Amino acid sequence: MLIKGVINLLRKAIKELRTSDQILQAYPIMNQLRTHLDRDTYLELVAEAQEKERYKLFALYDDGEIAAVVGFKPMITLYYGRFVWVCDFVTDNQKRSKGYGEKLLTFVQEWAAQNQYNSVSLSSGLQREGAHRFYEEKMGYDKVSYVFKRNV
Repeated sequence: MLIKGVINLLRKAIKELRTSDQILQAYPIMNQLRTHLDRDTYLELVAEAQEKERYKLFALYDDGEIAAVVGFKPMITLYYGRFVWVCDFVTDNQKRSKGYGEKLLTFVQEWAAQNQYNSVSLSSGLQREGAHRFYEEKMGYDKVSYVFKRNV
């Protein structure tokens, strides 16, 4: 039983994506959320965010395949203090409801705590009611504000 548990842990690894090749491997999953981005724009934006914004991109692998992806930035604001902002968070459409999202978001929370950040925050589209239930009911997040946007 212990050996089976160790094998399952090894099969479900979380790794940071740093190289262009690694980042591109996550594109098919990320594109399920960020449908407006082509591969080149995606790669360019991730590279720039990593360089200028301390953006971190992690993937949860199951049997060597990416099952879920999260991108986040450690930040400091007067409102939240030291916190982690989850910018991008998606589980492969074919692999939902298997605990991958919970595991990956828990990883982000643990990363935040280990790096002396006080909280994890994110926004979610108004239409994503299933995601809202996941954040509030399963993950214990509180709805604390609305996010407003205006294109310029």
